[in-house]
Amino acid sequence: MSAGLLVIGDVVTDVVALHGAPVSTGTDTAADIVLRPGGSGANTASWAAHLGADVRLLTRVGFDTGEWHTAELTKAGVRPHARVDPDHPTAVVIAMVDVTGERSMLTNRGAGGHISADDWSPDLLDGVRHLHLSGYTLFAEPGLQLARLAMAAASALGLTISVDPASTGFLRDFGVERFLAETAPAGLIIPNRDEALLLTGATSPQAAASALSLRYGTAVVKLGAEGAILARDGRVTAATEGREREVIDSTGAGDAFAAGFLTAMLEGAADLAALEAGCSAGADAVAIVGGRPRYGLGSNRLYPIHTD
Repeated sequence: MSAGLLVIGDVVTDVVALHGAPVSTGTDTAADIVLRPGGSGANTASWAAHLGADVRLLTRVGFDTGEWHTAELTKAGVRPHARVDPDHPTAVVIAMVDVTGERSMLTNRGAGGHISADDWSPDLLDGVRHLHLSGYTLFAEPGLQLARLAMAAASALGLTISVDPASTGFLRDFGVERFLAETAPAGLIIPNRDEALLLTGATSPQAAASALSLRYGTAVVKLGAEGAILARDGRVTAATEGREREVIDSTGAGDAFAAGFLTAMLEGAADLAALEAGCSAGADAVAIVGGRPRYGLGSNRLYPIHTD
C-alpha cells in the first residue's frame, strides 16, 4: 500500500489584515489587507503536497469561489475532492494580525459547515495509509456524521488516524468530553498548547501530552516558537525546540506543522525527526502572509479571484 494521505477539512477564503497599531473601536485602523486561499484542512493538505506527500483533500466549497479554490489546491499539488455547495458560499475568515504575528479571527463557516456523509465515497481511501481530520469537521452535525463514517472506514482497513482539535472556542462549545469520545478511533492527536490544556485540564503541556497519549496512544503538542513535544502511552518521549524565523503572520503555522510531521511520519521518520520536520514547516509558514506555501506570486500580492 502506498503512503497516501487523506485530509478531511475545510477550505476558506482568508482575508488577512496586518495592522501595526491596535485595532481602534468605532473608527479606522490602517492595515495591509490581502486575500488568500486558506482553511485548516486545505492548508495542511497543501503543505503536505509541498513537502512531497501523495495527498488528497475531501472538502466542500461554495457556489461563489469553488472553482478558484479547487484550482488553487490543484496548483499546490493536492488532489481535491471538493463538492460545490449550490446554496452556500465558501467559508470566509477575517484574520486580524498584529505586529507580533498573532491573529484574531472572525469566522463564517459557509459551505464548510455543511460537509456531510453525502460527500463520502469509500474509494477515497484507495491507496491511502493515513486519515487526518481537521477538528472543524466535527463541530457541525453533518460533518460529525462524516467524521464518524470516515474513521470507521479507515479503522476497518487498518489505516492510522490523526485529528487536529483546531479551535479552543469551538471545542468549548462542542464539549471537551464529547470531542474526546467522538475522536476515540484516532491514534494520534495534534493540538496546540491551549487546546491540549483545555482537553486535559493539565497545567503544563508536558502533563497534557502525557494525558492525551493515554487516550490516543500518541500525542504531539505544538508549542509555537518553543517547538513541540511528543508523548506515547503516558510518557513524553521526544521534544524539539522551535526554529527562528521572522514572524510575519502565524496563520496556518499549526496546519503546516501537522503537514510536516505527518509527511515525515509516512516516510518512516523517527519521532524526533518528525517533530523537527513539523517545526521546520511551521517556521516556514510564519514567514509568509497566509496559511499556505507560496508559488508564483510574491508573498504580499493580492490573489486574483474570479466570481460572478
